[in-house]
Amino acid sequence: MCGFGLLPNISENFISKPPQKKIRMRCVNCVGCSWSRPTGANRISFGGHLSSGFNPCPLSPLSFRSSSSCDANNFAVSCSSTSGPSDSNPEPYSNRSYSRRWHNPLPRRRHPDQMPSSRIVRDWIVSDTTTPVSQGSERFTVVSYNILGVRNASHHIDLYSNVSFPYLKWGYRKRLICEELIRLNPDIICMQEVDKYFDLFSMMEKAGYAGSYKRRTGDNIDGCAVFWKADRFRVLERENIEFSQFGMGDNVAQLAVLELRKSNSRKILLGNIHVRYNPNKGDVKLGQIRSLCSKAHLLSKKWGDIPIVLGGDFNSTPQSPLYNFLASSELNIMEHDKRQLSGQKNCRPTQVLETGSKTSNSITFISSSWTNEEIRVATGQENSYWAVHPLKLSSSYASVKGSANTRDSVGEPLATSYHSKFLGTVDYLWYSDGLVPARVLDTLPIDVLCKTRGLPCQELGSDHLALVSEFFFEPNG
Repeated sequence: MCGFGLLPNISENFISKPPQKKIRMRCVNCVGCSWSRPTGANRISFGGHLSSGFNPCPLSPLSFRSSSSCDANNFAVSCSSTSGPSDSNPEPYSNRSYSRRWHNPLPRRRHPDQMPSSRIVRDWIVSDTTTPVSQGSERFTVVSYNILGVRNASHHIDLYSNVSFPYLKWGYRKRLICEELIRLNPDIICMQEVDKYFDLFSMMEKAGYAGSYKRRTGDNIDGCAVFWKADRFRVLERENIEFSQFGMGDNVAQLAVLELRKSNSRKILLGNIHVRYNPNKGDVKLGQIRSLCSKAHLLSKKWGDIPIVLGGDFNSTPQSPLYNFLASSELNIMEHDKRQLSGQKNCRPTQVLETGSKTSNSITFISSSWTNEEIRVATGQENSYWAVHPLKLSSSYASVKGSANTRDSVGEPLATSYHSKFLGTVDYLWYSDGLVPARVLDTLPIDVLCKTRGLPCQELGSDHLALVSEFFFEPNG
């Protein structure tokens, strides 16, 4: 069942919707200016100092810089009645229509010393794609963000030995996370490690988002959550995946068919997953990814081969066999030790900083390391050594060329997660044919991350960085 009266740690699926109104932010000084669609070079700054040319919003430490000239203080919201988000479980809405000034849904900080200083700056990287794009091309922005579960932070305190205790408190981190997301103003958000869903929804709702939550099975209290702008998308179909039903652990994934409200022919299939962490369970990790891709393919076909975006924490590094499986659609498991499929074991901060590399690309033939049950879980078949999936996927970050300061040899970020026992990349935004990445929000150089001594920190509310990609539909796609 769904309902705001239930506690978020109940093992159910939750679908949440904002009030009956459309919310659209725009700059009142610039016709057509929108934070989610700026042109030219852009920069996100996490801190209390705003770059030249703008006045900071007094309610938020997050700021941005772009080549356009508008006042960041002046945002307006138009609220009007609509039919509301449409999905398989519609809910009633009121019919009132009104207009009001936009306000930040987050409460004011009471003390100036609570305002983080500006150390963290992330730049937008625009794609140099040769694909022709018309001015009216539909675009949408997707965020994937592992926000660090409250229980995980408290039960694995050894991972955060260098983090000041106040920065681990959920109240502080929640504010930073919500401020970051509201300032980014994405159309779709995929979250992992969510165990305070209604805390987040109470804030995101005021910014115009609807949401859906799926808790992990077993005795876990965290799960995956998806938020989408209710005035831009409606949900046509949803599917939750409980991997425990296939003998693949307690992890879960979400699938949703989203339709653009102003362009009924434009639909996307969104997937959100948090793959099992344990590096020794490569068979389970591979099985979870394979199952997600297979189910996403079936749902995409059902709705007319609509394009796909898969976001999440895949708990595998860019040079790993699991990454290659996603990119190439196949993997011979007999060429790999299941304990090395994810590449995570070579990502301790000391290893990364000393060697400058994360994993080895060497192949070792070790068939004896796989049992019959592990082969079945990994490949979906008892007598096959090949794991395959039916999608043709590309990574948005690898597709948009970045600098050597932030990217590795395959074009992925050098690091999307950092704590005392890990420094590397495990988060991705994958997309299929029919979509093209227009730009991505670049991650941080290793030296900048190292200066924090570990995440979360004063400016960032999680031990992962949010990945942000803007996509447009291919012409005639």
